[in-house]
Amino acid sequence: MTISDNIKRVEDCIAAVCARADRDPAEITLVAVSKQKTVAEILEAVEAGLQHLGENRVEEGMGKIPQVNELASGGVTWHMVGHVQSRKAKHVFPYFDIVQSVDSLKLAKRLSRLAGERNRSLTAFLEINVSGEASKYGLAGYNWYRDNSIKDSLWTEVALIAALPHLAIKGLMTMAPFDAEEQAIRRVFADLRALRDEMTTQLQVPLPELSMGMTNDYHIAIEEGATMIRVGRAIFGERV
Repeated sequence: MTISDNIKRVEDCIAAVCARADRDPAEITLVAVSKQKTVAEILEAVEAGLQHLGENRVEEGMGKIPQVNELASGGVTWHMVGHVQSRKAKHVFPYFDIVQSVDSLKLAKRLSRLAGERNRSLTAFLEINVSGEASKYGLAGYNWYRDNSIKDSLWTEVALIAALPHLAIKGLMTMAPFDAEEQAIRRVFADLRALRDEMTTQLQVPLPELSMGMTNDYHIAIEEGATMIRVGRAIFGERV
């Protein structure tokens, strides 16, 4: 199947899940993650109608984004969805429009300072480690609703980040365990939505976006309230 065919299949799946969950498919932003994919493959996705693209590594994005932007017939919004090392934060500019993976106060401060130096505001999501996996990045959020020390620490970090002058925090992002049972995956997504709702109320920080769900589990994420899904293999095929 072509990339265009794959996109249509994903969009049909989104529509079907939304119908079951009584949601509007227009609420869901599909971000095509183009890690290890060529400029030609990315352009095929853009020509098929996708406007949001994501990269996992800053260096790889730096090599492809200018070419895609020059050749694409329509506007593209670029999302940084992978871990950003603090020393490489300066390379986020001018390539990425949104950083979904702000996973520490240190990184947030650096991005804010760099954005200020460029007289701009950077749209960002806070990455929350809801699953508690040691292998995952993110602000610690495992069992936030049961452990007051975790909740208090998270609330403090989020309030400090939200107050930074050149970051526009628009939502939260997380990843579920890759090979877990559906119930465990659903719990992670439900926990992030509940976290967003409580933060919005208690901290008065608007967080309209929930970026959660990838190729294996985006259907569950939509059922649990995702507004943005990050899909790579289902669109571009397996990585080599």
